[in-house]
Amino acid sequence: MKGRTVLLDHIAGREAAALMVDGKLHDLLIDPPEDAAPGVGAIAWAVADRPLKGQGGQTLQLGDGLTGYLRRAKDISPGDAFWVQVSGVAEAGKAIPVTPDLIFKSRYAIVTPHKPGLNVSRSIRDDDERDRLLAIAHDSRAASDEYGLIIRSSAAGADADDIHTDIYEQCKTATMVLEQRDGPAEWLLGADSAHILAWREWDNPDEVVSEPGCFGTHGALEAIDAALAPRQPLAGGGHAYIEATRALIAVDVNTGKDHSLAAGLKANLALVRDLPRLLRIKGLGGQITLDLAPMPKRDRKQVEDAVKKSFRQDGSDVVVAGWTPLGHLELTRKRDRLPLSQVWPRDVS
Repeated sequence: MKGRTVLLDHIAGREAAALMVDGKLHDLLIDPPEDAAPGVGAIAWAVADRPLKGQGGQTLQLGDGLTGYLRRAKDISPGDAFWVQVSGVAEAGKAIPVTPDLIFKSRYAIVTPHKPGLNVSRSIRDDDERDRLLAIAHDSRAASDEYGLIIRSSAAGADADDIHTDIYEQCKTATMVLEQRDGPAEWLLGADSAHILAWREWDNPDEVVSEPGCFGTHGALEAIDAALAPRQPLAGGGHAYIEATRALIAVDVNTGKDHSLAAGLKANLALVRDLPRLLRIKGLGGQITLDLAPMPKRDRKQVEDAVKKSFRQDGSDVVVAGWTPLGHLELTRKRDRLPLSQVWPRDVS
């Protein structure tokens, strides 16, 4: 099965979407259980609760008895009310990370209230296309003193009417949310569902399959079962174990049956190239420690550069912290979704 195939299905009554690239699971989205906290992108009218001394942050009341955490809380006093947007996933029992910088993101555009200006994605390099998209932006409602607008890379070559509609709908949603200017803490907008996220983020698919049960008929269920396992095969015959603990994500790399002098470097590079995909599918983030296969110290720079390149091409929000005295490579990845082990139903076969 060659090409990019988007599968839209329902698992245990919840929306699920899988992106298969050349028959291999590349990304996976599934709606969380109903009792889960609102996901990334949800917007609340928040009321400041109390500052966290020494941390520069503030806890917030978000509605439905949930607590948020605002990292940069300068000039905010208890009782102040304002809009916030969920910016990450919190561990069980911890406050939900939020930001006051709202964005309304759709397939072709991002609307930014209170931050005027028109921009086109830098990945669109054709000058004529950039001019066309800027003209569309200027004609839209977002080209005003109140809303800013960013044209996404997926808009390249898209129909002008589709882009106009996309921008109009996001501005309409933003206006609805911003009408809330007082009152108690409450949720104003939920996070996008799995199917909407798939439409929004997975552009230019070769095929979209939405028949019930398509996860089973197109191999997604088997790929998900494999992704749930700690042991992950690597190109070249090696393998890695990826396991989540309370403190961090531990990744152990093994060379397998290869006992050549370059076996360690080859296995480590194979892991690095596939690590963004594996972490994305597993829904893992936070502190990550790579216990790499043995290799000469002179090869560390090559592996570190490969890590940075791999995550940069993937578009992941990652910081490479560096090497420990024991030879482990540490990095941090933003938590942008719940772990697959928490959202995937146990009784799916």
